[in-house]
Amino acid sequence: MNDIAQKYTPQSELQGRITKLQESLCGKNIDGALILQNSDLFYFCGTSQQAQLYVPATGAPVLMVRKDLKRAEAESALGCIVPFISPKQIPDILKQNHQPLPGKLGLECDVLPVNQYFGLQNLFGQAELVDVSNEIRLIRAIKSDYEVGLLREAAGLSDQLAAAVPAILREGMTEIELAGRLEAEARKWGHQGVIRMRLWGSELFYGHVMAGPAAAVPSYLSSPTGGIGVTPAVAQGSSLRPIQRHEPVLVDLVFALHGYLSDHTRIFALGELPDELVAAHSAMLDIQANIKKKARPGVVCGSLYEAALAKAAEHGMEGHFMGVGDQRIRFVGHGVGLELDEFPFLAKGQEMKLAAGMIIALEPKAIFPGKGVVGIENTHLVTETGLEQLGAFREDIVVV
Repeated sequence: MNDIAQKYTPQSELQGRITKLQESLCGKNIDGALILQNSDLFYFCGTSQQAQLYVPATGAPVLMVRKDLKRAEAESALGCIVPFISPKQIPDILKQNHQPLPGKLGLECDVLPVNQYFGLQNLFGQAELVDVSNEIRLIRAIKSDYEVGLLREAAGLSDQLAAAVPAILREGMTEIELAGRLEAEARKWGHQGVIRMRLWGSELFYGHVMAGPAAAVPSYLSSPTGGIGVTPAVAQGSSLRPIQRHEPVLVDLVFALHGYLSDHTRIFALGELPDELVAAHSAMLDIQANIKKKARPGVVCGSLYEAALAKAAEHGMEGHFMGVGDQRIRFVGHGVGLELDEFPFLAKGQEMKLAAGMIIALEPKAIFPGKGVVGIENTHLVTETGLEQLGAFREDIVVV
């Protein structure tokens, strides 16, 4: 287990996160929180083994592990890690570790299955169960220097993956073949394979690699792009369609490294694209530049979406921006971190304000049914003076 033990999140990092959660619990007179979801578990204890983490408003947290205990002990820097077999043991475990049973218990109600909620309701008797998912997501929205370092590394590998496209892309290869070749490269460089999303029912496998009309086919996903996919059972992403000359090839991939995600899109083509698509791509770059000028700590997220809409209208792109007609997605950016859909959202009506330390992916895209998709996506750090772009690969259309 020594190789695993070298990979845990530093104890000081975990303690800082737990302290923030405890401050939030105290502010709302909540006695403790029980953390069950994988991303939240990893964030607060440095392991995603099958476990439940109890964080009291004051005192030391207790990590209760069902499987695998030895791995959890190797991966987590928390001080109190104990085995358990059934949730029915939790009250006794808390008592054994000098923690009173909570009268008010916080839960991740945005992701907690109803059956588990009912089970905890029975287990804790008269305790009041309250939702602390918003508080957890707000804490996670502000990244530490440690997290930013990991995100920078992931963004660098996103650039490296984009740079690999020209040597792989060829006429007649299918979308799924191009995707598979790029995914294999990513795995060589340490891509973890799993991309986590918080929204119920949302799924993504590496991202979207699609070309021409197939890229403009909408799907159920909360994304401006959908894709045909290879089966209605998934109904998104790369298909068996051959890639042709003079059509945009969308490479929208997420590099997932040590838990952290870099969201990155570039457009490639075998031969020059039609002028209409070239102009649309330029418009999307201008929208990105305009948002970067306006985005500062304290700026309301919804106002940045409105600014993007206005700029799209200036370019005559309002009918193509982030989708077409009823299929339009009403956002232009989203937070990223351990999950692809973290706070904040640069979306219609969002009143959350940007804050230094947030990580946001800007993704202005133009959708042309029957023709394809153009646009850009980069992951950015919100600093006191604006947005710092973490990726550096060229942003124009790369003609192979």
